[in-house]
Amino acid sequence: MITRRALAHLALATAALALPAGAALAQSFPTRPVTVVVPYPAGGPTDAIARIIAEDLGTKIGQNVVVRNEPGASGSIGTRAVATGEADGYTIVFGNNQTHGNNMFLLREPGYDALDDFVPLAGVGAFEHVYVVRNGLESEGIQDLIALAQADPEGLNYGSTGIGSGSHLSFELFMARTDTAMTHVPFQGAAPLVQELVAERIDVSNSTLPSVLGQIQGGAIRAIAIASPERNPNLPDVPTLAEQGVDDADAESWAALFAPAGIPDEARETLSNGILASLAEPSVRGAIEALGFTLNVRAPEDFRPYHEAEMETWRTIIETAGVEAQ
Repeated sequence: MITRRALAHLALATAALALPAGAALAQSFPTRPVTVVVPYPAGGPTDAIARIIAEDLGTKIGQNVVVRNEPGASGSIGTRAVATGEADGYTIVFGNNQTHGNNMFLLREPGYDALDDFVPLAGVGAFEHVYVVRNGLESEGIQDLIALAQADPEGLNYGSTGIGSGSHLSFELFMARTDTAMTHVPFQGAAPLVQELVAERIDVSNSTLPSVLGQIQGGAIRAIAIASPERNPNLPDVPTLAEQGVDDADAESWAALFAPAGIPDEARETLSNGILASLAEPSVRGAIEALGFTLNVRAPEDFRPYHEAEMETWRTIIETAGVEAQ
């Protein structure tokens, strides 16, 4: 889905790309490659989506766009580096509800302000969450998992992509709703978490669908519930939490591209228009959607109020789950 305002921006971007050669030469940005910082390890869904966008974006802005992974500290290391770096448009970040939301409430010193230190370039969409278990766990559905956890509160562990991530907080919310307790094992991103699930050293996770879809389809792990109001077409036989008697525990994790506050207007507009144009390309959309990611493209002025509202939503989830800042 692309919002109406995003379509208007796309029309402007397309018109700019069709300018005569002389007009194109007058453009002063960019004159060298642009870097997209992914504040998570290589190999995860955030990294994969960033690389798909970056490859096409380079053709839109006339310069190479490279992806640089800077993981660590719940995504705050790479995000902080962009916030405190040069605001010239040559380094931007692919953020999400953790880096540009939850970290504000869960890290005592994140080193940046998600709203004041950044401007949005484009909202990209959302990661649906799916509850997955290791193959050896005797749990065919979510009620089986609840029964196991209640029978032995210290017997199960759950993995997440880091403290304050959507997978962490939504699982804490799930435990609060179901009166269960499991041991939290945080990882620095989706790739190492999935490896441990496949190796059966982690019992369960509420993971983003793109990070585990291939392993589910390949039989390496099992999906037992979708944490959304409706079933996902990629996994039509997997029921939702609500279908299995668990209410008010749904959550999804959004993603967006940001630049440091203070970026020149020309650079901001060039990048934003280029990103929106890339996200309208059928080949780009098809590649991203094949990962299980739900596209919902927003222009910057539409994303800002959505961002602010989402911060309040996740603040409520954090308070409900009783997770404290570290």
